[in-house]
Amino acid sequence: MKTIGLIGGMSFESTAVYYRMINEAVRARRGGLHSADVIVHSVDFQSIVDLQKAGRWDAAGARLGAVAAGLEKAGADCVLICTNTMHLVADAVQSAVKAPLLNIIDETARSILAAGKRRPLLLATRYTMEHGFYADRMKMAGLDVMVPDAAGRTLVHDVIFDELCQGKVLESSHARMIALIEAARLEGADCVILGCTEICMLLDPDALPLPGFDSTAIHAKAAVDFALGCAAASRAA
Repeated sequence: MKTIGLIGGMSFESTAVYYRMINEAVRARRGGLHSADVIVHSVDFQSIVDLQKAGRWDAAGARLGAVAAGLEKAGADCVLICTNTMHLVADAVQSAVKAPLLNIIDETARSILAAGKRRPLLLATRYTMEHGFYADRMKMAGLDVMVPDAAGRTLVHDVIFDELCQGKVLESSHARMIALIEAARLEGADCVILGCTEICMLLDPDALPLPGFDSTAIHAKAAVDFALGCAAASRAA
């Protein structure tokens, strides 16, 4: 079994989900008392949020690149950034290590295409929905990404940071998110991406008005596939 390196803490709520999903998958595939060989470096999320708000993406990339290098030095055979937003600096992180960076955008796109979908609604942080790095990479794979309107983007961003990242799961927010998905369905969306690694705490991808793709679960599966040699792993371009 190869060793999985996780850059976590962004937020620690979703990193805990990664850890559970990865270990449950290894146990399901190997049986008995098997669990994953995992190294986690959990950063102080506030320090990363401060860089995000200041637009200091180069500094954020350098910070996560240093973390990735530390994971590789500790024995990680692959690296995952356990958040969609920070894939904005995925190239900087990959350049810091020789081990492959398993890119959450590529893995999610692959799952959507395999299901025969082409026009996903993206629910994510404002940075992920508005910066362009995510939609551009999805477009390269042949997908036409939709995002909510300005008010919807504010709603999703605030639910992520003010609620889910702080461990709050509110039924009222669930209802508002479902309404966003239903509106997108009427506008031509054929599926929905849970494009923030905390959203799976609030929404069940199998109980939505559109087929759901949970980026956290997809990314965790890719890590297990890599560790167990079950599938070719993607590399950041």
